[in-house]
Amino acid sequence: MAKLVLIDGNAILHRAFHALPPLTTKRGEPINAVYGLVSMLLRVIGDLKPTHIAVCFDEKEPTFRHKAFAPYQAQRPRMADELSGQFEKARKFLEAAAIPVYSKSGYEADDVIGTLAEQALRGKKVKESKGKNKNTFTLSPPRHFTLVDEVVIVTGDRDILQLVDERVKVYMPIAGLATAKLMGEAEVIEKMGIPPSQIDDYKAFVGDSSDNYPGVPGIGPKTAINLLKRFGTLKGIYDSLEDIGGSVAVKLKDGKEEAKLSKKLATIVRTVPIEIDMEKASKWDVDSQKVLDLFSEFGFKTLTERVKKIGKELDSEKQLTLI
Repeated sequence: MAKLVLIDGNAILHRAFHALPPLTTKRGEPINAVYGLVSMLLRVIGDLKPTHIAVCFDEKEPTFRHKAFAPYQAQRPRMADELSGQFEKARKFLEAAAIPVYSKSGYEADDVIGTLAEQALRGKKVKESKGKNKNTFTLSPPRHFTLVDEVVIVTGDRDILQLVDERVKVYMPIAGLATAKLMGEAEVIEKMGIPPSQIDDYKAFVGDSSDNYPGVPGIGPKTAINLLKRFGTLKGIYDSLEDIGGSVAVKLKDGKEEAKLSKKLATIVRTVPIEIDMEKASKWDVDSQKVLDLFSEFGFKTLTERVKKIGKELDSEKQLTLI
């Protein structure tokens, strides 16, 4: 079965940096976040058996969300120098392991992940240029394209759960990086109280303190969930204000613009102008000589043994498929 794993590089590096004790290279440079990223990748390979792998990163430039709402993520502290200096080392490892990296200015890694997942499963959305339906979209495969059966997203960010469906799952680290849980539709409902398709509408009402947008004042999680269970969508709720009535309807009416803005900020874009190369995503090689040389430079003795072991296991599995 063809399976694409998409890793949120920023989310995993951040999580690893805060979860793992300080670790330095032979030169005394911080390296614990990279160590955590590699460890998570090796666990993913062992647990999920991917055929294709890619990693997505945020860009430094403001996104369309910052332009739509200036306070977006404004409360977040500046990234520690000990972490920011590890991103280049992480990219060196990914290059050595032949794992392609994707990012796009103006968008978050979540948007890039959502777009690549959509392309890998269903083809690329392209705009019609002929006929009456000039503004409609159809699906057609992009270049270097191979459809996969399943996509698994690796991240600790719960926003990504809105992408989960019958062919998309989320592999979410818990308790630092010690364990992880595979989240399908049933697990999302158990965790959030709503299906994945309603998460962006839910956040339109309750907001998101970590991203610093408010939602609708006075509408909390319990009320939002109850409304979504009754009326299905944000639009369905606003079309039913007379049926809702009372103080809740007043709060919804007064907060309509905030709800619309929060919905825009919460919704992951799946049409980023970027194209996945599935051929490159299938060529990963975690025990290449380049990786081993880099691990020697980083001082990754334990990880060196782990990648060698995984390399042998993968070679054995390939041999078995040929029999």
